[in-house]
Amino acid sequence: MVCVMRVFLILLWTTNLVQASVPQTAGVQVFPPVNFTLTVSALAQVLLQWKPNPNQEQKNYTIRYDVKILSPVPEEYDTKKTHSIRTAALHNGFSAHVRTLLLHDDLQMRSDWVKEKLLPLPGAPETSVTNLSCVTRITISSTVSLFCTWLPGQGAPEDTEYFLFYRYETYTEECQDYMKDKWNRNTECRFLVTRIDPEEVDKLIVIHINGSSKYATIKPFQQLFNQNAIEKVNVPRNVTVFLEQNDLLATWEKPISPFPEECFEYEFYLFNLKSGNKQIVKISSNDFRLRIDVTSRYSIQVRANHHICCTRGFWSDWSEIIYVGKDKLENPVAWILTVLCVSTCCTFLLVAIICKMTILRAPLSPPPPTPHCK
Repeated sequence: MVCVMRVFLILLWTTNLVQASVPQTAGVQVFPPVNFTLTVSALAQVLLQWKPNPNQEQKNYTIRYDVKILSPVPEEYDTKKTHSIRTAALHNGFSAHVRTLLLHDDLQMRSDWVKEKLLPLPGAPETSVTNLSCVTRITISSTVSLFCTWLPGQGAPEDTEYFLFYRYETYTEECQDYMKDKWNRNTECRFLVTRIDPEEVDKLIVIHINGSSKYATIKPFQQLFNQNAIEKVNVPRNVTVFLEQNDLLATWEKPISPFPEECFEYEFYLFNLKSGNKQIVKISSNDFRLRIDVTSRYSIQVRANHHICCTRGFWSDWSEIIYVGKDKLENPVAWILTVLCVSTCCTFLLVAIICKMTILRAPLSPPPPTPHCK
């Protein structure tokens, strides 16, 4: 009985202690933010803004805000600010919620959600472009070019004309160099020089394509591309290959890029012209050594891609073919003499066959009649 009483007293004391530690917030009401608005501030960019509820008590509480993006891409985060900027494709609309978060020590209280949305951009979905793809390249002058292709929407009238814009951070530019399909519609665009910074990692490039037609409203289309994910990496430079006894040694320089050597990986392609065997080896350095059959002749190529510094892009083109090793075809004089010898033998053989056939056919022909004199 004494033990039971002790346990009861301990539980009662613990309950009183917990109640004493809880701040007097039971009667505090948490109000949702007011004046919540969504504003398109740039291509594929939304400014979310709200104000604290004027009825909200401040006292010793910390006030933050929960933000929930519902579409086009779900996302949740909290912030102490009363505004937020989000980049998203907006052609199908944008929807978000926000609520007040009241904090005091370990206690959290939340208000109801406040909801707001942007309507989809006008136009039938089937009039938008499809199959949009884009590629960037770093030029020798350390600028970035951009090339995009797309297909017209299946529901777009024949007179539809499309126009492309790209946005990088705060800069927006319209394409001035289009290529057309056989119906004279814009389906490709290129920027020889852009404001894209080649030294940045994983920044977003916004592509916006709208259109016009006499017969329908063309729905715009937006797509976000990771800067490094669409880079067509340049070809490795100064590839050198030579033999050292039974080993093949190859070296090369990193592609034209502001990124250091350790940011690239390579594929080494080796083709044995004698046996027909192919081999592709992935390498993280810019040199390679391999034991080979020195009696064979090989063709060698190298290509590059991003490695650890940023998102992988598109593999570069293969470098020019380099041949190494010896085989029967290495001496062009011997090859020419062999061809001449074979050709001469074939010619003599053909002539001999023709002569033999002529001789065999000769007795079969009746002799000309001999005239008789009377």
